[in-house]
Amino acid sequence: NIVAEHYNPIVCRIREIEKPIICAVNGVAAGAGANMALACDIVVAVETASFIQAFSKIGLIPDSGGTFFLPKLIGFQKASALMMMGDKVSATDAEKLGMLYKVFSPEEFEAESMKIAQTIAKMPTKGLVYTKKLLNAGLTNNLNEQLDQEEIYQSKAGKTADYEEGVQAFLEKRKPEFTGK
Repeated sequence: NIVAEHYNPIVCRIREIEKPIICAVNGVAAGAGANMALACDIVVAVETASFIQAFSKIGLIPDSGGTFFLPKLIGFQKASALMMMGDKVSATDAEKLGMLYKVFSPEEFEAESMKIAQTIAKMPTKGLVYTKKLLNAGLTNNLNEQLDQEEIYQSKAGKTADYEEGVQAFLEKRKPEFTGK
């Protein structure tokens, strides 16, 4: 079974990798490809890109986490309609719906996508790792469980060298130079 053997492990790995996963869509993201994109931490697209939940048009159901992520991103009604109707969604509409972070013109797409990756690469690594862990936990935790987890990870983040550097840089009115420690 291709879903169990290939697609599901990819989606799980996207969520389990501690560091942020950035997805840059430059074309049609259909079916499992669209849903794998939705599983990523930051999704950007060129304005000519599109997304389609094409499963219903061939008698299948959305897989690769689509029924998990899409309703959480855009709401139950819109997700239901897109999955049942199989409508094609332009990158601009996907951004408006909340399916992705930003849309860029074809001329800007590559440079702007790389700029996001470079920005993330310079951020405090442990803080980003903890943020991703909390975002994952927030998909299933209740409020009290999430608040408890935030307390734990805020304490951990406050003990990092990157936190100390961030505070020092703020006080000295300079850009921080994070080391991932």
